[in-house]
Amino acid sequence: MTPLILSKFGFWTLGLLDYISLMAATTNAFNGALLARRPDHYKHFTVAGVIILAYAGGIGGGIVRDVLVNKVPAPLENPWYLVVCLVAAAVALVIEYYSEQKFKDGLFQFMTAFSLPWYAIVGAQAALAAHLGYAAAVLIGIIATTAGRWIIDIACNVIPKQLVRGEFFVTAAALTGIAYVVCDQALGLPVLGSTAIAFVVGFGFRLLSQFLGWEEWEPWEPAVLDAGEKTRKTLGEGLRAELGGSAASDATRNRP
Repeated sequence: MTPLILSKFGFWTLGLLDYISLMAATTNAFNGALLARRPDHYKHFTVAGVIILAYAGGIGGGIVRDVLVNKVPAPLENPWYLVVCLVAAAVALVIEYYSEQKFKDGLFQFMTAFSLPWYAIVGAQAALAAHLGYAAAVLIGIIATTAGRWIIDIACNVIPKQLVRGEFFVTAAALTGIAYVVCDQALGLPVLGSTAIAFVVGFGFRLLSQFLGWEEWEPWEPAVLDAGEKTRKTLGEGLRAELGGSAASDATRNRP
């Protein structure tokens, strides 16, 4: 009898939802490795440490999602999650090493926008399949999207991204989940169509927020804190700085 861990190793055994979930795990693991190398997160991590954080980003949200819908976590049944997250972490480390800057801010922002909708979509799908309500589907989509980043931030002793001002991180996940629920339940579209529309909504809103510098609202804060706050780069500024990087950065880069 074939063990369960091997029964899903063949691509022919995977369904559409499996592929979407693997896409979410891959892109989020890539982001997790890049995030671990970011100056505000890096804590002298070893290679193994970066890979572990990549796994946290890649499968952390999926595990929380499956626990909430009372399922065995998908990475324990499907070995491809472990494989793709490891490959994504390796690719991120190679890109980061050979980049002109220690951390490519524009690349990270773009990839966070691209990866964000996938777990929101899969989370909503899982909740609907478990016959939960529409609000629960959106909520589980948000949790699945943001749980991995929460784990990484806590591990790096950084305030979790969900709690601080940013380019509508949680809102983009919520809009993605709402779009999927509406397309799937109200309009009766097939899974592929609902997924495509929800992805465009979440990715488009997040990308637009990054380009235009839209951020969540926050209450007033003491003038002393406001005066010392560092200006955030928009996605366009980050990409222009990276694509227009000079060769001088190579000369000044010091690799051990």
